[in-house]
Amino acid sequence: MTDTLRPVATPVAQAPDQGPQKLKRSIGVVGGTLLTLSCVTPASTLFVVVPDLFGTLGTATAVTIAIGSLLCIAVAFCYSELGTLIPSAGGEYAMVSTLAGRLAGWLVFVLSLLVVMIVPPVIAMGTADYLAPIVHLDPSMTGAGVMLLATLAGLLDLRANAWITGIFLVLEVIAAALVAVLGFSHGHRGMGSLVSMEVAGADGHADTVTAMLVVSGLAIALFITQGFSTAVYLSEELENPRRSVARTVLATLAISSVIILVPVVAITLGASDLSELTGGDIGSMVTAWSNTAVGTFVSLCVALAIINAGIVMVIQNSRVLFASARDKAWPEPVNAVFSKLGRFGSPWVATLAVGVPGALLCFVNLDTLYGVTGVSVTGMYLLVAVAALLSRRGAHRHTAAWRMPLWPAVPVLLIVVLAYILTQQDTSYLLWTGGITAVATLYWALYLRPRKETRWLVSLPEDEQG
Repeated sequence: MTDTLRPVATPVAQAPDQGPQKLKRSIGVVGGTLLTLSCVTPASTLFVVVPDLFGTLGTATAVTIAIGSLLCIAVAFCYSELGTLIPSAGGEYAMVSTLAGRLAGWLVFVLSLLVVMIVPPVIAMGTADYLAPIVHLDPSMTGAGVMLLATLAGLLDLRANAWITGIFLVLEVIAAALVAVLGFSHGHRGMGSLVSMEVAGADGHADTVTAMLVVSGLAIALFITQGFSTAVYLSEELENPRRSVARTVLATLAISSVIILVPVVAITLGASDLSELTGGDIGSMVTAWSNTAVGTFVSLCVALAIINAGIVMVIQNSRVLFASARDKAWPEPVNAVFSKLGRFGSPWVATLAVGVPGALLCFVNLDTLYGVTGVSVTGMYLLVAVAALLSRRGAHRHTAAWRMPLWPAVPVLLIVVLAYILTQQDTSYLLWTGGITAVATLYWALYLRPRKETRWLVSLPEDEQG
């Protein structure tokens, strides 16, 4: 078990040398769910990520996402128990470090950092496509602008951001609902097509989607709804986290799965033919089902959804970096800078540190990073499941926390399934992720482990420990 550093009960504005700083609790379940749903960003996921799945899986896309959502229930159980047992802004790494050891926690931190650093700029670059009905913009420049705007918003008070993202979230839910209504009302095939397992080949003829392709696609399917984990990152800022974290995690997963899966089913049924479905141009389908004005409205809603996602992801990422500095993951000068809190109570240096590089990443070719992200999410969930399997040992057995049903069967089954999904991923994606993990392990072995008394000390808020 890792050491934990118990912070001194001091105001948010305390000096760095007086002990680890604490984020202020300012939001409830509703605000937390709005922020977390915005990080899942159902509409931008539907319009930016899902089309790639249509291109690979065709009519099997809905089934794959449904299976991924079912797996995520088990994942959500693990997050809910661990997030209430160890409510820390460090999220996965705080939970895994405390229960499975420092090295495992460090590797989870690296995997989560990969996910949260790569995803925002990739999604942000999709903004230009959905502004095209009004103005033609360069995707990289537009993505960079979105990331900088999200960074500025991330410097504000968390309660203010909950309202901003809540308004944007309403618009993206309207867009997703409109796509669902149009798709169902223009259905060209029956419900049986959802299990026909067909995709248009290069010659335009139908090819069969194999079970192995579905298993391989599960890594992306897990990524599609993975934003529910944001509730854990916000656990230090949620009021009464012992109850709020689990409610926020489970509510977000349920709502986001419906918002994403229902339109996917509608699109599958409403596409005029298999080639149109495999092409994945949802905007063109919406225009064909309605008119240019409706298509433009949906595109604008998606553009706002992407901006919304950028804001929440920058908030999430900054909390991870803030927590890692507070927990002494870096050389002391770096820790001191990243753990600074601003006038609104947000970690402003950490926010800039994740937002500005995100803007720069918009000018890098990130095509292969979807695969790397899928592998990273799967590996991260695997380690969280291992921690959940260890969550009822020793003193943790009696700590007040939300407890998942069917323990230990849920984490054991999850470990087996996730390990199998990893074996079915593209070798190049495994090598990229494995190489980064190897470098991180060297940093652990050469810097963190020799300084175990002063480095990588996971801190837990004093008033929330059992």
